[in-house]
Amino acid sequence: MGQAGAGKAAGFPGTGKIWMNGTLIDWKDATIHVASHVIHYGSGVFEGARCYATPKGSACLRLGPHMRRLIQSAAIYRMESPLDQQGWEHAVLETIRANGFKSCYIRPLIYRGYEALGVNPLTCPVNACILLWDWGAYLGQESLEHGVDVKVSTWARMAPNTLPAMAKATANYANAALIKMEAVVDGYAEGIALDVNGHVSEGSGQNIFLVRDGRLYTPEIASSILGGITRDSIITLARERGYTVTETTLPREALYLADEVFFVGTAAEVTPVRSIDKIAIGSGRRGPVTHALQRAFFDAINGETPDAHGWLTYVYPEEAELRAHKATASARG
Repeated sequence: MGQAGAGKAAGFPGTGKIWMNGTLIDWKDATIHVASHVIHYGSGVFEGARCYATPKGSACLRLGPHMRRLIQSAAIYRMESPLDQQGWEHAVLETIRANGFKSCYIRPLIYRGYEALGVNPLTCPVNACILLWDWGAYLGQESLEHGVDVKVSTWARMAPNTLPAMAKATANYANAALIKMEAVVDGYAEGIALDVNGHVSEGSGQNIFLVRDGRLYTPEIASSILGGITRDSIITLARERGYTVTETTLPREALYLADEVFFVGTAAEVTPVRSIDKIAIGSGRRGPVTHALQRAFFDAINGETPDAHGWLTYVYPEEAELRAHKATASARG
């Protein structure tokens, strides 16, 4: 993935600038009080987005939808966002410029701060920040080609009317951490959670797709999944290429009978699954449908193909326009 701009000691953790309540401050100074409500009760919501280095310059992938979901997650938890969607987009771009990143992972966070320590958070202030760091392939670069070994977790995703799965809330990721830790301790790269009814839900932090007889299947929103933005992008790219995509309830055994299985997400991007519970999936390697969608996705996010969907927001739009003009002039000879 990307490198920091010249002269910037960027990375994670400990360096660079963090946007905090409207001010850019040094990483070491971005602190909160130990009595902050979010520490004790998980009263926060966040987003995960990426900025990619493209031929036309640094570009954030689907920044608008990510910031809209951040605001919507906050609304579910009765937190008023300090910025509207346009304000959040501007703040993210400002933070990237301040850090000099060419590509990076983007983490905006809205959370309840320090005021009271009862369960009721309504008197606590709503604070916000934006962190950036350099983050490569989440499950390892080699996993993008060779795939990963995963297990079905003993931990289920939240039942309906317990925690809202459609909100990207910090509290939900306590469940995700249990799924991930169990998988790692047992020798797997990831875990797949089932929902309360025993149907396929999602990975610890990824949505999941199955391929069978050339058709794609993915769990529906009602299966306690987060409605992933990468998931939506893959559905769009697949349908444009003539694949049938069905959002439906999937039984556990459908995982073992699939020709191909792959994870998608901002961090995982498009990662093949080669085995589940020590059962080889298909040929036990990245399949042709996964490979085709992986290639289409990376071409889109890296600016190798025209941005037909308006998915890319350039950090330096003037530079992007100039590079595009030069490329057009060069092509014309």
